[in-house]
Amino acid sequence: MSDFKASLNDKMIGRLALADEGQYVVRDTDLKGFFLVIGKRKKTFTVLGEFWEGGKRHAKKVALGTVEELSTRDARVKARDALAKIARGEYAAEAAAAAVAKAQAGLAIEKAADVTLRSAWARYKIYLERKDRSAATIAGYGDHVERLMKDWLDLPLMTLGENPRMVSDRHDQLTRDNGPFGANGCMRTLRAIYNHARRSARELPADNPTSAVDWNDEKRRDTAMGTFDLPEWMNQARRLRHAIRREFHLFTLLSGSRPGALQRAEVTHFDFARRVLHVPRPKGGAKRAFDIPLSRDMLRCLGRAMRISRMLHPEHAERWIFAADSDEGHLVEHKEPRERLSKWGNDLRQSYRTLGQAAGLSDIDMHLLMNHRLPGVNAGYITRDKLMSDHLRAAQQKLSDYIVTAGMTPSKGGAKRERAWPRLPSRYIGDDILDPTPPDPRLGVPIGPRRKKAEESEAKAA
Repeated sequence: MSDFKASLNDKMIGRLALADEGQYVVRDTDLKGFFLVIGKRKKTFTVLGEFWEGGKRHAKKVALGTVEELSTRDARVKARDALAKIARGEYAAEAAAAAVAKAQAGLAIEKAADVTLRSAWARYKIYLERKDRSAATIAGYGDHVERLMKDWLDLPLMTLGENPRMVSDRHDQLTRDNGPFGANGCMRTLRAIYNHARRSARELPADNPTSAVDWNDEKRRDTAMGTFDLPEWMNQARRLRHAIRREFHLFTLLSGSRPGALQRAEVTHFDFARRVLHVPRPKGGAKRAFDIPLSRDMLRCLGRAMRISRMLHPEHAERWIFAADSDEGHLVEHKEPRERLSKWGNDLRQSYRTLGQAAGLSDIDMHLLMNHRLPGVNAGYITRDKLMSDHLRAAQQKLSDYIVTAGMTPSKGGAKRERAWPRLPSRYIGDDILDPTPPDPRLGVPIGPRRKKAEESEAKAA
């Protein structure tokens, strides 16, 4: 979308769409130098002013805050103050004073020629940790730098900045070797590291070297299940011999949560009285922490998972809901062979959103249940916690009923006795008839006498 001018106000801003690619600007007709920068994820109030220094005119741009943080009226007040400070040269004076203070403290101002990719990544990693980014996010960036750009670790960023063709060639190579998504992700990491390094090494070329990249088209993977896919998936899931993983996949489908967050779910995060599971560090860090309202089917699922965890990993089960024999003590690997379980991980998150639409839940309810940012200024007035105990839990229950009922419909080859799961109470774990899956003998879980006799008969017949 191209730039344009308008009289900025909350109502109009709420109707503006986020950018599909890059950014576009909406300039305020009431206050010169005040405008709104709209990107793919956020809308930011900004000012651009001028000041004179050394007989030359200079420009200074200052970001005031996002529309989630400021109303238009408050942003316009801050804009007037910022424009006045720019005109007086106060921002330039503050920057100069900071540089002098840094030099007086004995800290050498970093030279661009000394900045390597390794050192720039080390500093950017500290920045990510200060911003409370998740460990998975930092690990993903680290994989891009330390594996896909390993041979560049000791290369000065100045070399890349002056030779953007090196970057575009590497992107082409990664596209061939690692696929279009991996290549784009690696280049986005390099772009962020370079921009961060240039804050302190101003001699680096202003144009980011990734500007030479011909980005691959990225299409969202359409891997969700529909209503008619559920019976077969439920049959596959109930036959998984690892019972903790079976419950993990089911809870991922019923909650629509990201697998990485559920793997680290702790017993103390589960509040049975309030019927919620707290997620303290979702995508976006601790500031995006939220509670998942639990339906009756989700309560049963967590009950079974904790009971099985106590049976198999009693020490780790004191802390983790989905316990495992890992260094961390919780489930780490959730991938399954596709022939054994056709959908897992983010496939189930997409399925949750798709099935929510089929079940008749509103867009706002789905945003709230999945902890997505609410679109527009009007929806931003909604207080999620006030809807938790009644409205959101009722919506969650409606969706769980839809998923479980559709999944328990007998499919080709389905056996009637298997239909007790996923509504199996935790006390029946290991039951000869109702528990759908014989336990993996490597896990040391005792099996009932009737099942044991049936397995012995099968072994003799073989």
